This record gives sequence, C-alpha cells and structure tokens, in this order.
Amino acid sequence: MQFNTAVLRARSYFATGVTRPVVFRREQLNKLSAALRQHEPALLAALQADLGKSPYQSLASELGLVHAEINHALRHLSSWAAPSKRRTPWLVAPADGWVQVEPFGVVLILGPWNYPVQLLLAPLVSAIAAGNAIILKPSELAPRTAEALSILVAKTFPPEYISAVNGGSEVAEALLQEKFDKIFFTGSARVGRLVMTAAARHLTPVTLELGGKCPAIVCADAKVELAARRIAWGKFIGAGQTCVAPDHVWVHRSIRGPFLAALKKTLREFYGEDPSASADYGRIVNQQHFDRLLKYLGDGKVFHGGENDAEKLYLAPTILTDVRPKSPVLQEEIFGPVLPVLEFDDLDETLTQLQAAPTPLALYVFTENRSLEDKILNTVRSGGACVNDVISQMVGTGLPFGGLGESGFGSYHGRAGFDAFSHQRSVLRRATWLDLPFRYPPARLAIPTLKRALRFLLRG
Repeated sequence: MQFNTAVLRARSYFATGVTRPVVFRREQLNKLSAALRQHEPALLAALQADLGKSPYQSLASELGLVHAEINHALRHLSSWAAPSKRRTPWLVAPADGWVQVEPFGVVLILGPWNYPVQLLLAPLVSAIAAGNAIILKPSELAPRTAEALSILVAKTFPPEYISAVNGGSEVAEALLQEKFDKIFFTGSARVGRLVMTAAARHLTPVTLELGGKCPAIVCADAKVELAARRIAWGKFIGAGQTCVAPDHVWVHRSIRGPFLAALKKTLREFYGEDPSASADYGRIVNQQHFDRLLKYLGDGKVFHGGENDAEKLYLAPTILTDVRPKSPVLQEEIFGPVLPVLEFDDLDETLTQLQAAPTPLALYVFTENRSLEDKILNTVRSGGACVNDVISQMVGTGLPFGGLGESGFGSYHGRAGFDAFSHQRSVLRRATWLDLPFRYPPARLAIPTLKRALRFLLRG
C-alpha cells in the first residue's frame, strides 16, 4: 500500500505558496465551519451508530468544540501569523531581528475513535490556521464517523490540499512510511511509540496526545456531593471512553461513606434506574474493549452498577470498592465506565504512590484548602490539572492541552495549536553601512579586554 503519490501531490501544492496568505487560511476555516453545519446530520447519525452518542452529547462534546476552535482562530489568526520583533545584541548592530511564523509543510493527523470528530478536526483547524497542507487518517474503530468525515473533507477541499484516508492499522502503518513535515497523533501510548519510531526515520517532529490513569483526590474538606456529581459526570460521559476522564478516585476515609452514597445518588439522577434506557449514556466501541472492561469487575466489589449486555455492547456505570492493590484495574488505563474508589488516611503516602506512577494526562484535586491544593499540585506531575472539577481544563481555547512523559508531549487548542503546526523562524537583517573589524582575525583585543567587551556586546 503506497501513499507516496498523495504526499508528493500535497507537497507540490504546498510549494506553490497558496496556503501561506492569511486570507486563504481564513477562507478555508470558513469553509470548514460551513461544511460542519451542512454535514451535521450525517455526523450526528454516525456518532450515534458508532458510540451510542446522543445528538446532545455529540454537539456538546464534539462539534461544538470544533466550532469554538474555528471561531477563535478566525479572531486571532492575523496576530498569530504576524512577525514578532525581537532584540538583537550590540555585537551585530545595527540590525533588526524578528521571528517569522511559518507552516511546517505537509502534515499528517491521526485521529482516535473515542471523540472521532473533535479529536480529528480540532487539530485540523490548527493545521489550516498555520498554513499547512494536510492528510487526515480517521480511526477505523468508528467506521461510520470515519466515512462521514471523509465525505465532508472530499466535498469541501481539493485533495491536494486536504485529504482523508480511511482504512485499518495497515493504512496508518503505510502512511507512516512516508516523509511528513509534522505528525500529530491522538491515541494510546502503545501506538504512540510506534508513531514516534516511524517519525524518527525522517526526523519528523511529533505531537503525541496519549492518556494514562488520571487520578482524582477528594480531600476531607471537599464538598462531597459536588465532588461526586462532577466526578460522575466526567467519568461516565462517553461511557468512560475519554482520555482525561477520572480513572480512579482517592477519597479520605472520613468521607468515604457519604462520597459513595453521593455517587450512587448522582448516577440515578443522571441516568435513571436503568441507564441502558437513557439517551445520555453511550455504548462501548467494540467487542474487544467490552470484554476487556468486563474482566475488571472481578478486581473488586461492585458497589453499584455492573449490569451488562454483550450484544448491545452495554456496560452500566460501575463503581468498584475494596479493589485489590495489584489488580489490573489499578495497573492499566481503564478507558471505560468502571470507577475504582480507593480510600486514604495519610495524604503523603498517597502522593508518594502517585509520584511513582506513570505521569497521567490529568490530575484532579477536590479541596477547599489552598495550601493543600498547592501541596498536591506541586508534588504530583501531570499533563494538566483541575481543582474542584474534572475535564474542564481542556474545554475552551485559552489553556494549552497536552501530556507529559507517558501521557504524551506537545500541546494544542487555541494559540498552542497554531504553534504546534508552525515553525518559529528567526530572522536577522544587518545593515551594511557599518562593519567593525574587531570580530575578524587576526585577534585585536587582549583576553581580559575581550571578556569585558563581550559582557556588553552580547546584551540584547
């Protein structure tokens, strides 16, 4: 399977310079916005079929976020793309220095299946805004959405500018054999390592948005019912198949009982006595993931939920207690609607355990005590963090979103996304009317004099 022709076609198109003017980029962002509105019914139907997402959920967590990225980019694109003046040292005076923001060239965006519209098109917005030519690879695990996205792209953009390629892992592997100028990947750490290995062959820069076991810590002074409501929402939206969902909860022993009772009450308020009948509760993406998740139910005591239907890929929102310390549910990223609730007495011991664990994509802290908040945030590393809420740190365009260590590297959203697909090119223009001879050989200054001179001449 060869994609050399498609990449060369995109490279030739980029080389014409047509993608560079800001006016062109604005036109393409407006086209994408219009296409999203035009294809909205098809996308909503596809998300319902692939993941059991209701139109409300899909608009709130997928299409709405993409529209927000487009609108933000349109408002700020001119300032983002403008050269920024920088100081130059006296050594090269008289001179002007500036940073010129340039597109990388031809970029590859590999999307995941759990939020297949948002997590493919939000990076696309950034890549368009930065002036690149783009090849997209939607996830084959959300096949109807991948097809709907491919139709949207084909009807909106010329293929030499933006194209979408469908297929399984063999298609992604073949694409990664080609030379790109930037690769953006969202998915698992296992596949992220393969992407990075492939990129290394061509020294291609990579942004990796991965995952990890995002912990939530509920301190003794937390507002229990509020914490339970917000954690339940963040954990079970998308049936738990969210990279920044709380993976497990550490709750102080003194409020364990009230917290568990509040979780159970909240889940009944959200999804009713039978979540399988709720339009607001999704389904597991495929049989393989369903079978994997079902095994976790044996790693502890099912405090609430656990009902399941293999034929419908349904697993109820489930709370586990009395979880065995070394069980798989505490070692592997859950990525599903199973929430282990652990208890602690000594916060320092818990923080030590979290320090030793792989760095998660998100850390959640519930406390009314600023000193305690600072202690936790300064002790446990994470890609991002949120205090007294979950997931909200990645909503919107003002805060960069990205991982650290095992949860990935690089960030996007808003200006950070534009920068992720841009090269910061430093340019210095020096005048020709002055050319002092002391920097040329032979050496004209004594060493002590040179040291004193450089302290002044290298200042910007």
